[in-house]
Amino acid sequence: MDLVIRRPEGLYCPPGDFYIDPWRPVSRAVITHAHADHARAGHDHYLVSADSEHVLRARFGQLPMETLHYGESIDHHGVQVSLHPAGHVLGSAQVRLAYKGHVWVVSGDYKLAPDPTCALFEPVRCDTFITESTFGLPVYRWPDEATVMQSINEWWAKNASQGVSSLLYAYAFGKGQRLLAGLDPSIGPIITHGSLDALNLAYQASGVALPKTARVTDVNDADKKRALILAPPSAASSPWMKRFGETSHAMVSGWMQIRGARRRRGVDRGFVLSDHADWPALLSAIDATGASRVIVTHGNAVSLIRWLNETGRQAQAFETEYGEIES
Repeated sequence: MDLVIRRPEGLYCPPGDFYIDPWRPVSRAVITHAHADHARAGHDHYLVSADSEHVLRARFGQLPMETLHYGESIDHHGVQVSLHPAGHVLGSAQVRLAYKGHVWVVSGDYKLAPDPTCALFEPVRCDTFITESTFGLPVYRWPDEATVMQSINEWWAKNASQGVSSLLYAYAFGKGQRLLAGLDPSIGPIITHGSLDALNLAYQASGVALPKTARVTDVNDADKKRALILAPPSAASSPWMKRFGETSHAMVSGWMQIRGARRRRGVDRGFVLSDHADWPALLSAIDATGASRVIVTHGNAVSLIRWLNETGRQAQAFETEYGEIES
Protein backbone atom coordinates (compact mmCIF):
# COMPACT_ATOMS: atom_id res chain seq x y z
CA MET A 1 0.00 0.00 0.00
CA ASP A 2 1.34 3.43 -0.97
CA LEU A 3 0.87 5.84 1.92
CA VAL A 4 2.36 8.71 -0.11
CA ILE A 5 1.92 9.44 -3.81
CA ARG A 6 2.84 12.40 -5.97
CA ARG A 7 0.09 14.74 -7.13
CA PRO A 8 0.37 18.09 -8.96
CA GLU A 9 -0.06 19.84 -5.59
CA GLY A 10 2.69 17.84 -3.88
CA LEU A 11 3.23 14.65 -1.87
CA TYR A 12 -0.19 13.27 -0.90
CA CYS A 13 -1.31 10.70 1.69
CA PRO A 14 -4.47 9.10 0.20
CA PRO A 15 -5.89 7.40 3.32
CA GLY A 16 -5.28 10.50 5.44
CA ASP A 17 -6.32 13.01 2.77
CA PHE A 18 -3.49 15.46 3.50
CA TYR A 19 -0.26 16.64 1.88
CA ILE A 20 3.32 16.84 3.10
CA ASP A 21 5.23 20.02 2.12
CA PRO A 22 2.89 20.73 -0.83
CA TRP A 23 3.95 23.30 -3.41
CA ARG A 24 0.37 24.27 -4.35
CA PRO A 25 -2.36 25.48 -1.94
CA VAL A 26 -4.22 22.59 -0.27
CA SER A 27 -6.76 22.12 2.52
CA ARG A 28 -4.44 20.23 4.92
CA ALA A 29 -0.62 20.37 4.93
CA VAL A 30 1.96 18.73 7.17
CA ILE A 31 5.11 20.87 7.05
CA THR A 32 8.57 19.43 7.71
CA HIS A 33 10.33 22.78 8.19
CA ALA A 34 10.11 26.48 7.45
CA HIS A 35 12.40 26.85 4.43
CA ALA A 36 10.49 28.44 1.57
CA ASP A 37 10.66 25.45 -0.78
CA HIS A 38 8.93 23.25 1.83
CA ALA A 39 6.66 25.71 3.66
CA ARG A 40 4.47 27.97 1.56
CA ALA A 41 1.60 30.31 2.28
CA GLY A 42 -1.97 29.62 1.19
CA HIS A 43 -2.89 26.31 2.85
CA ASP A 44 -6.09 26.09 4.92
CA HIS A 45 -4.50 24.13 7.79
CA TYR A 46 -0.88 23.51 8.84
CA LEU A 47 0.39 20.72 11.07
CA VAL A 48 3.92 21.56 12.25
CA SER A 49 6.37 20.74 15.01
CA ALA A 50 6.04 22.84 18.16
CA ASP A 51 9.70 23.87 17.80
CA SER A 52 9.04 25.44 14.40
CA GLU A 53 6.11 27.65 15.44
CA HIS A 54 8.05 30.86 16.12
CA VAL A 55 10.13 30.58 12.95
CA LEU A 56 7.09 29.88 10.77
CA ARG A 57 5.30 32.90 12.17
CA ALA A 58 8.41 35.04 11.65
CA ARG A 59 8.55 33.98 8.01
CA PHE A 60 4.86 33.83 7.08
CA GLY A 61 2.90 35.73 9.73
CA GLN A 62 -0.26 34.28 11.25
CA LEU A 63 -1.13 30.83 9.90
CA PRO A 64 -3.97 28.39 10.75
CA MET A 65 -1.47 26.22 12.60
CA GLU A 66 -1.67 23.09 14.76
CA THR A 67 1.50 22.00 16.54
CA LEU A 68 2.84 18.63 17.67
CA HIS A 69 5.73 17.97 20.01
CA TYR A 70 8.34 15.54 18.74
CA GLY A 71 7.14 11.98 19.25
CA GLU A 72 3.55 13.01 19.92
CA SER A 73 1.01 11.21 17.69
CA ILE A 74 -2.41 12.11 16.31
CA ASP A 75 -4.94 10.01 14.41
CA HIS A 76 -6.28 11.47 11.17
CA HIS A 77 -8.72 9.28 9.22
CA GLY A 78 -7.04 6.20 10.69
CA VAL A 79 -3.48 7.34 9.84
CA GLN A 80 -1.23 7.74 12.86
CA VAL A 81 0.90 10.85 12.25
CA SER A 82 3.91 11.81 14.36
CA LEU A 83 6.84 14.20 13.92
CA HIS A 84 10.47 13.37 14.76
CA PRO A 85 13.65 15.50 14.78
CA ALA A 86 15.40 15.91 11.42
CA GLY A 87 18.39 17.94 12.65
CA HIS A 88 18.23 20.28 9.65
CA VAL A 89 17.18 23.59 11.26
CA LEU A 90 15.12 24.67 14.26
CA GLY A 91 11.83 22.75 14.24
CA SER A 92 12.68 20.53 11.28
CA ALA A 93 10.81 17.23 11.41
CA GLN A 94 10.50 13.87 9.75
CA VAL A 95 6.90 12.79 9.26
CA ARG A 96 6.02 9.23 10.33
CA LEU A 97 2.84 7.72 8.90
CA ALA A 98 1.40 4.42 10.17
CA TYR A 99 -1.67 2.81 8.60
CA LYS A 100 -2.91 -0.80 8.67
CA GLY A 101 0.52 -2.22 9.50
CA HIS A 102 2.43 -0.06 7.01
CA VAL A 103 4.93 2.56 8.19
CA TRP A 104 6.36 5.32 5.97
CA VAL A 105 8.68 8.18 6.94
CA VAL A 106 9.12 11.40 4.96
CA SER A 107 12.45 12.93 5.92
CA GLY A 108 12.16 16.50 4.66
CA ASP A 109 15.70 17.91 4.71
CA TYR A 110 18.05 16.59 7.37
CA LYS A 111 21.57 16.29 8.73
CA LEU A 112 23.06 13.93 11.30
CA ALA A 113 25.72 16.25 12.74
CA PRO A 114 24.97 17.80 16.17
CA ASP A 115 23.81 21.42 16.02
CA PRO A 116 23.39 23.61 19.12
CA THR A 117 20.45 25.43 17.50
CA CYS A 118 18.14 22.46 16.81
CA ALA A 119 17.26 18.95 17.95
CA LEU A 120 19.49 16.08 16.83
CA PHE A 121 18.32 13.82 13.98
CA GLU A 122 16.42 10.79 15.26
CA PRO A 123 16.37 7.60 13.13
CA VAL A 124 12.82 6.27 12.72
CA ARG A 125 12.22 2.67 11.68
CA CYS A 126 9.93 2.22 8.69
CA ASP A 127 9.09 0.12 5.65
CA THR A 128 9.47 2.99 3.14
CA PHE A 129 11.73 6.01 3.60
CA ILE A 130 11.30 9.16 1.48
CA THR A 131 14.63 10.98 1.57
CA GLU A 132 16.28 14.07 0.18
CA SER A 133 19.68 13.77 -1.57
CA THR A 134 20.88 17.37 -1.95
CA PHE A 135 24.48 16.20 -1.55
CA GLY A 136 23.98 12.65 -2.77
CA LEU A 137 27.40 12.15 -4.34
CA PRO A 138 30.45 10.44 -2.75
CA VAL A 139 32.53 13.63 -3.18
CA TYR A 140 30.50 15.34 -0.45
CA ARG A 141 32.07 14.52 2.92
CA TRP A 142 31.93 17.25 5.54
CA PRO A 143 34.85 18.23 7.77
CA ASP A 144 34.44 18.40 11.54
CA GLU A 145 32.24 21.39 12.47
CA ALA A 146 34.45 22.46 15.40
CA THR A 147 37.43 22.66 13.04
CA VAL A 148 35.43 24.75 10.56
CA MET A 149 34.25 27.17 13.25
CA GLN A 150 37.82 27.51 14.55
CA SER A 151 38.95 28.39 11.01
CA ILE A 152 36.20 30.99 10.69
CA ASN A 153 37.11 32.62 14.00
CA GLU A 154 40.81 32.62 13.10
CA TRP A 155 40.04 34.24 9.71
CA TRP A 156 37.93 36.88 11.46
CA ALA A 157 40.62 37.55 14.13
CA LYS A 158 43.34 37.95 11.51
CA ASN A 159 41.24 40.39 9.51
CA ALA A 160 40.34 42.34 12.66
CA SER A 161 44.03 42.68 13.59
CA GLN A 162 44.63 44.25 10.17
CA GLY A 163 41.66 46.62 10.34
CA VAL A 164 39.69 44.70 7.72
CA SER A 165 35.99 43.87 8.11
CA SER A 166 35.04 40.20 7.73
CA LEU A 167 31.90 39.61 5.65
CA LEU A 168 30.49 36.10 5.91
CA TYR A 169 27.78 35.01 3.46
CA ALA A 170 25.40 32.40 4.83
CA TYR A 171 21.71 31.65 4.39
CA ALA A 172 19.57 33.64 6.80
CA PHE A 173 17.53 30.78 8.26
CA GLY A 174 19.34 27.90 9.92
CA LYS A 175 22.89 28.44 8.73
CA GLY A 176 23.01 31.99 10.08
CA GLN A 177 21.95 30.96 13.58
CA ARG A 178 24.22 27.90 13.59
CA LEU A 179 27.17 30.16 12.77
CA LEU A 180 26.19 32.71 15.40
CA ALA A 181 26.19 29.95 18.02
CA GLY A 182 29.81 29.11 17.15
CA LEU A 183 31.30 32.59 16.68
CA ASP A 184 33.69 34.10 19.25
CA PRO A 185 32.19 37.52 20.16
CA SER A 186 35.39 38.52 22.00
CA ILE A 187 37.02 39.18 18.61
CA GLY A 188 34.74 42.10 17.78
CA PRO A 189 31.16 43.17 17.12
CA ILE A 190 28.85 40.91 15.11
CA ILE A 191 26.76 42.82 12.58
CA THR A 192 23.76 41.08 11.02
CA HIS A 193 21.88 41.86 7.84
CA GLY A 194 18.24 42.74 8.49
CA SER A 195 17.04 39.45 6.99
CA LEU A 196 18.46 37.58 10.00
CA ASP A 197 17.04 39.74 12.77
CA ALA A 198 13.46 38.43 12.95
CA LEU A 199 14.70 34.87 12.65
CA ASN A 200 17.23 35.38 15.44
CA LEU A 201 14.41 36.64 17.66
CA ALA A 202 12.33 33.57 16.75
CA TYR A 203 15.22 31.29 17.72
CA GLN A 204 15.68 33.11 21.01
CA ALA A 205 11.93 32.91 21.70
CA SER A 206 12.30 29.15 21.22
CA GLY A 207 15.03 29.00 23.87
CA VAL A 208 18.11 28.96 21.61
CA ALA A 209 21.03 31.00 23.00
CA LEU A 210 22.66 33.36 20.48
CA PRO A 211 25.31 36.05 21.01
CA LYS A 212 24.53 39.75 20.95
CA THR A 213 24.39 41.23 17.46
CA ALA A 214 24.09 44.76 16.07
CA ARG A 215 22.70 46.52 13.04
CA VAL A 216 25.22 48.29 10.83
CA THR A 217 23.81 51.69 11.84
CA ASP A 218 24.66 50.95 15.49
CA VAL A 219 28.40 50.41 14.91
CA ASN A 220 30.92 53.20 14.40
CA ASP A 221 33.45 53.14 11.58
CA ALA A 222 36.35 52.13 13.83
CA ASP A 223 34.48 49.10 15.20
CA LYS A 224 33.35 48.07 11.72
CA LYS A 225 37.02 47.41 10.92
CA ARG A 226 37.10 44.57 13.44
CA ALA A 227 33.54 43.36 12.93
CA LEU A 228 32.17 40.17 11.47
CA ILE A 229 29.25 40.91 9.16
CA LEU A 230 26.79 38.06 8.64
CA ALA A 231 24.63 38.41 5.53
CA PRO A 232 22.73 36.22 3.05
CA PRO A 233 24.29 35.62 -0.40
CA SER A 234 21.59 37.84 -1.92
CA ALA A 235 23.19 40.85 -0.21
CA ALA A 236 26.28 40.66 -2.44
CA SER A 237 26.66 43.83 -4.55
CA SER A 238 23.63 45.40 -2.87
CA PRO A 239 23.62 49.05 -1.69
CA TRP A 240 23.80 47.71 1.89
CA MET A 241 27.34 46.52 1.17
CA LYS A 242 28.53 50.07 0.53
CA ARG A 243 28.38 50.79 4.27
CA PHE A 244 31.67 48.96 4.84
CA GLY A 245 35.23 49.87 3.94
CA GLU A 246 37.94 47.34 3.17
CA THR A 247 36.35 43.93 3.56
CA SER A 248 37.36 40.28 3.21
CA HIS A 249 34.51 38.16 1.83
CA ALA A 250 33.83 34.49 2.65
CA MET A 251 31.03 32.01 1.96
CA VAL A 252 29.81 29.18 4.20
CA SER A 253 28.12 26.33 2.32
CA GLY A 254 28.37 22.67 1.48
CA TRP A 255 28.92 23.76 -2.11
CA MET A 256 32.34 25.09 -1.06
CA GLN A 257 33.45 21.44 -1.10
CA ILE A 258 33.73 21.61 -4.89
CA ARG A 259 36.73 23.17 -6.56
CA GLY A 260 35.77 26.35 -8.36
CA ALA A 261 32.69 27.14 -6.27
CA ARG A 262 34.55 29.83 -4.31
CA ARG A 263 35.76 31.43 -7.54
CA ARG A 264 32.25 31.44 -9.00
CA ARG A 265 30.95 33.12 -5.87
CA GLY A 266 33.69 35.75 -6.03
CA VAL A 267 34.79 35.35 -2.40
CA ASP A 268 38.22 35.24 -0.76
CA ARG A 269 37.52 32.18 1.40
CA GLY A 270 35.15 29.26 1.33
CA PHE A 271 34.17 27.34 4.48
CA VAL A 272 32.49 23.93 4.19
CA LEU A 273 29.52 23.69 6.52
CA SER A 274 26.12 22.36 5.44
CA ASP A 275 22.73 21.85 7.04
CA HIS A 276 22.18 18.80 4.82
CA ALA A 277 23.54 15.27 5.17
CA ASP A 278 26.69 14.44 3.23
CA TRP A 279 27.09 11.14 1.34
CA PRO A 280 28.14 8.98 4.34
CA ALA A 281 25.37 10.49 6.48
CA LEU A 282 22.72 9.83 3.82
CA LEU A 283 23.72 6.17 3.69
CA SER A 284 23.85 5.95 7.48
CA ALA A 285 20.42 7.52 7.88
CA ILE A 286 18.87 5.20 5.30
CA ASP A 287 20.45 2.15 6.93
CA ALA A 288 19.14 3.21 10.35
CA THR A 289 15.53 3.23 9.13
CA GLY A 290 15.67 -0.44 8.12
CA ALA A 291 13.55 0.49 5.08
CA SER A 292 13.48 -1.97 2.18
CA ARG A 293 12.09 0.71 -0.12
CA VAL A 294 13.56 4.20 -0.56
CA ILE A 295 12.09 7.09 -2.54
CA VAL A 296 14.36 10.04 -3.33
CA THR A 297 12.83 13.49 -3.75
CA HIS A 298 15.47 16.05 -4.76
CA GLY A 299 19.20 16.66 -5.19
CA ASN A 300 21.60 14.14 -6.71
CA ALA A 301 18.89 11.49 -6.87
CA VAL A 302 20.24 9.42 -9.78
CA SER A 303 23.50 8.50 -8.05
CA LEU A 304 21.84 7.65 -4.76
CA ILE A 305 19.12 5.55 -6.42
CA ARG A 306 21.71 3.63 -8.43
CA TRP A 307 23.76 2.88 -5.31
CA LEU A 308 20.69 1.77 -3.35
CA ASN A 309 19.45 -0.53 -6.11
CA GLU A 310 22.91 -2.04 -6.50
CA THR A 311 23.02 -2.81 -2.76
CA GLY A 312 19.72 -4.66 -2.62
CA ARG A 313 17.11 -2.01 -1.90
CA GLN A 314 14.15 -1.02 -4.01
CA ALA A 315 14.76 2.64 -4.88
CA GLN A 316 12.99 5.16 -7.08
CA ALA A 317 12.43 8.93 -7.38
CA PHE A 318 9.59 11.34 -6.81
CA GLU A 319 9.85 14.44 -8.97
CA THR A 320 9.23 17.41 -6.67
CA GLU A 321 9.56 21.17 -6.66
CA TYR A 322 11.88 21.27 -3.65
CA GLY A 323 15.10 23.16 -4.23
CA GLU A 324 18.57 23.61 -2.83
CA ILE A 325 18.24 27.19 -1.61
CA GLU A 326 19.56 26.36 1.86
CA SER A 327 22.77 24.34 1.98
